[in-house]
Amino acid sequence: METTNPPNIPEPVTSQPQSMAPMQMTAGGDKNALNKPVSQDGTRDWSFGLFSCFEDCGTCCMSWWCPCIVYGKNRQRLSHLQAQGVPHPDGGETINSDCLVSCLVGSVGCGWVLNMGARSDIRQRYHIEGSGVGDCCSSYWCLPCDLVQEHREIQLEERSFGGAKA
Repeated sequence: METTNPPNIPEPVTSQPQSMAPMQMTAGGDKNALNKPVSQDGTRDWSFGLFSCFEDCGTCCMSWWCPCIVYGKNRQRLSHLQAQGVPHPDGGETINSDCLVSCLVGSVGCGWVLNMGARSDIRQRYHIEGSGVGDCCSSYWCLPCDLVQEHREIQLEERSFGGAKA
């Protein structure tokens, strides 16, 4: 004989509520500050074109004359954003270990090789379309423009924090 509960009496609870996984917080600021359209695969284009480097004359000149300094600051700023989730308090040091390595490698004409990896890291952080071949070509054929483009992408995120040095 089967027993049923009288009407208006709920069924007994037979299991405990399950806990939910905590929400993952992603540290950092606005990674698409200019609201570039995002494709179906979740990627977007660079915020600034490769040849818009002249819009930031100071960084452009530094990239032509001392690319190792811009490379080193870009790497340090990006590393700080990734590790701490906030901009580097000083905007990155002018001379650091990445700068020195870039200077040494650049002195034999291979600075672009280091920058290929940095460009890939930036594309991954900001979900920017591209490939290793594109990173190689832009780093090899126009390293100064490439460095400025990367600098400006990082700068947009830093500025999204408000009051951040960039």
